[in-house]
This record gives sequence, structure tokens and C-alpha cells, in this order.
Amino acid sequence: MQTILLVEDNEMNRDMLSRRLKRKGYEVLLAVDGQQGIDMCLQSPPALMLLDMSLPVKDGWQVAREMKATPALQHIPIIALTAHAMADDRQRALLAGCDDYDTKPVDLPRLLGKIAHLLGAVE
Repeated sequence: MQTILLVEDNEMNRDMLSRRLKRKGYEVLLAVDGQQGIDMCLQSPPALMLLDMSLPVKDGWQVAREMKATPALQHIPIIALTAHAMADDRQRALLAGCDDYDTKPVDLPRLLGKIAHLLGAVE
């Protein structure tokens, strides 16, 4: 079973998405702020991180940059999750170090496809 770390501060989003991912066979770990997400990755690296970009303590942009600059973490694929759907938000997330980008509200089939693609690419 592959582990996904969901870094999301909104409880409703966290609960809904974690339940749906578990039903699809993933083990889901939860973090509620950016620093907690980094700390959890250092303790037990997940197969993939789903990263909200609007987080307390450290925002998703900072988390992505730090993870890709840390040799022990840079291999972990990151999918940015954001309600920001402006034209340059995707490019900004990719430049920060995210491997892919998806908008909220989450379209589960689309997100599952992105997860499968990235997990297949790192196996």
C-alpha cells in the first residue's frame, strides 16, 4: 500500500479527500501546516505529497522549495492543490518545485490519474 501525505489545513477538505483516497487503497497521513508536512516527510517519507498551497506556518510554495532543496526529500513527488485557478498559478507551483498541479474543488478521477502517473514515474 502506497502512502500519500495530505498537507491540508481545512478540516472538511482533509476529511473528504483522505476518506476517498483510503477507499482507493492508499494509506493517508495528514498534516495541518507546512512545517508539519516537512517534518513528517523527514521522519517517514511518503510515496507522494498532496500539498495545499495556502497553509499556516509555512505555505505550500515555501514547502515545495524546501523539499526540492533537501536531498533526502527531493525525490518525493508533490501535487499542488489550490483554489487559486489563475493562469499563472500552475506555472508558479511548478517553478516552486511541485511536480503537478490540481485545482479545488478536487475532481477525484483527474487527481487519481495524476497520482497514478507520478507514482508510476518514480517506481
